[in-house]
Amino acid sequence: MKTVIVVGGSTGIGRAIAQAFSGQGAEVHITGVEAAETMIVDAVVGKHQLDVRDEKAVEAFFSAFSRIDVLVNCAGILRRNGAEFSPQGFADVVDINLNGTQRCCQAAYPALKAAGGCIINTASMLSFFGSGFVPAYSASKGGVAQLTRSLAIAWADDGIRVNALAPGWIATDLTSALSANEERSAELVSRTPMGRWGTPEDLVGPALFLASNDAHFVTGSILPVDGGYSAR
Repeated sequence: MKTVIVVGGSTGIGRAIAQAFSGQGAEVHITGVEAAETMIVDAVVGKHQLDVRDEKAVEAFFSAFSRIDVLVNCAGILRRNGAEFSPQGFADVVDINLNGTQRCCQAAYPALKAAGGCIINTASMLSFFGSGFVPAYSASKGGVAQLTRSLAIAWADDGIRVNALAPGWIATDLTSALSANEERSAELVSRTPMGRWGTPEDLVGPALFLASNDAHFVTGSILPVDGGYSAR
């Protein structure tokens, strides 16, 4: 039985991926910043409160696992209304999205090596181009893409594959303000060749593929899942 850890697995994309792995018979553990008893996720073995900014807490959490077959890093935030232009706002977003991803990868490394496991990070279409509204989010996701490529090189000899998903406009709590804005939502959908918002479930198939034996020669890849948005 595979052991799967989904960091940020209590909501949105992470929750959909966690439930999919569980449905395939994996032993799935999820983390979230909220109290474990409030997490509404079906059929997972463990629910754990974890702040990815807390290095000691991250190390303590991962030290409990002797082997990890799949680590999925989905913890992330963005700040709207110009908050990311302040030094503190910028630093907070980068600390969670980029530094938090690295903390989890590094802490999980011994257990991943023991299992010959794989990592799936969460990048973004904004890994490829900028945003005038959320500069810290864009910078952090660009960093996640480069971190993914770098760890893929560094850990290939250990049998660890490292890839990332790059979601487009996915309807989650994080994007609810945009999806509720009819004018802005229409602009985004009109640029998306597939003509709709994505759903968290749209990330499930790509995640399962990257974690499967079918992807045994795939590492260092950043896979767009954006309905063609970044192709324009």
